[in-house]
Amino acid sequence: MTQEELLEQIYKKDDKAFTLLYDMYAKSLYGIIFNLINDKEESEDILQEVFVKIWKNIDSYTTSRGRFFTWILNIARNTAIDRLRSKSRNNSKKNLSSDNFVDILDNNTAITYKIDAIGIREFIKKLKPRCIRIMDLLFFKGYTQQEASEELQIPLGTVKTQNRNCIKELRTILEV
Repeated sequence: MTQEELLEQIYKKDDKAFTLLYDMYAKSLYGIIFNLINDKEESEDILQEVFVKIWKNIDSYTTSRGRFFTWILNIARNTAIDRLRSKSRNNSKKNLSSDNFVDILDNNTAITYKIDAIGIREFIKKLKPRCIRIMDLLFFKGYTQQEASEELQIPLGTVKTQNRNCIKELRTILEV
């Protein structure tokens, strides 16, 4: 089944097509979510929430606005960032025991592995150093463009332009 045929079935709310969609993209989306959240259970909850959003909002996707994978990736990333910024999550993380921090440090290699499992880290390493830094902040650490501007101490417009140019460069690498 081609992606176009799959999307056609999903637009019709076909359960089997949705299961196939989940099988195709769940690991990649989970890797992005886990990289931002650093919590297995919460990442799984967010992944489920992302697929519900995809199901409910599939009518808002059009091919003229970009690739389908980019659209669902943005849903996953934005949902994870929203969770990171939520008040309830921040309050629940205030009183973590030191065991949790040791576990986070021990699992740091697992986080890197999950990113590498979708293969994007290798492609980003091929970019110029400024692109690597911007991509790391915006896509892997969940910074807003404004936050990246402050972190890098460069104007917001420069961050936006460099981000756009870096994405173009990444697309060129991916097309080869």
